[in-house]
Amino acid sequence: MTSQVVTLVVNQVRRTLAVSAQASLLTVLRNDLALNSPKYGCGLGECGACTVLVDGVAARACVIPAAGVAGREITTLEGLGSLKALHPVQQAFIDEQAAQCGYCLSGMIMMTTALLARKPDPTEDEIRRELSGNLCRCGTHLEIIKAVRRAAQLMGPVSAQAGKP
Repeated sequence: MTSQVVTLVVNQVRRTLAVSAQASLLTVLRNDLALNSPKYGCGLGECGACTVLVDGVAARACVIPAAGVAGREITTLEGLGSLKALHPVQQAFIDEQAAQCGYCLSGMIMMTTALLARKPDPTEDEIRRELSGNLCRCGTHLEIIKAVRRAAQLMGPVSAQAGKP
């Protein structure tokens, strides 16, 4: 296998790695950088378990070549918040108990974060449409929708202030 040197900016840290030319972003995140929040689900980009943010946009890490995102901002759940300062979306998912097995959780949180960055106050239909590509095996859908609505409320004042000088 041919390897190449790739520089990735992951969770605001620049990392230069030698990776296989065929390596997916998911493989590099999990195996080379020990970031285990994005999960391997289907390997086809259809289940959403591997969702990360690339330049603030939700993306399926299992189908993105690592070399294809060189130099771009990649954010995983580990880079979203911390134990001492949770991101409002993380806090909302905890508040609404929107997890059972947790396998889909990282992808749901990352997709929600991208949605709320674009649309701070989505309707329930918009939330359902946005999350429809993220599969939850446990049936926690109602709690997840409540968590997205709560996250929108938690982020509301921050979003309103962001546009002010």
